[in-house]
Amino acid sequence: MANRWKIPKDVEELVKKRDTKCIYCGVLFSSENNSRKDSPSWEHIINDIRINDTDNIARCCISCNSSKGSKSIQDWLRSDYCRKKGINSHTVSAVVNLVLKKAQKTNKN
Repeated sequence: MANRWKIPKDVEELVKKRDTKCIYCGVLFSSENNSRKDSPSWEHIINDIRINDTDNIARCCISCNSSKGSKSIQDWLRSDYCRKKGINSHTVSAVVNLVLKKAQKTNKN
C-alpha cells in the first residue's frame, strides 16, 4: 500500500533506513522533530511523481526541499542557496550522485 505521496510502502521503508540525514545538506534528522530544520521531508530528486523507486525517492530537510522546489537537480545545485550552504555534487549523498551521473550520460547521447 502506498502512502499519500503514492510512494510504495517497501520503498518508503528502505528510504527511511537509508536516509537518516538530508541527502543534500547532511543535517541529521532529529527523532524529536522539535525543529523544521532537522525534520525530514519526502523528495523526488527528479521532479516526476511517476518515478517512485529508491533511485528517485529520498528524504531531505524541509529547508532544502523548499529551496529546490520544482527545479531540476542540476539547476538547483547552481543556486545561491546551494552556494551559500556549500552544497554541490561532491557533498550530496550517493543517491543524488547516481541521478547526476545518469543525467550526464543522457546529455552526452
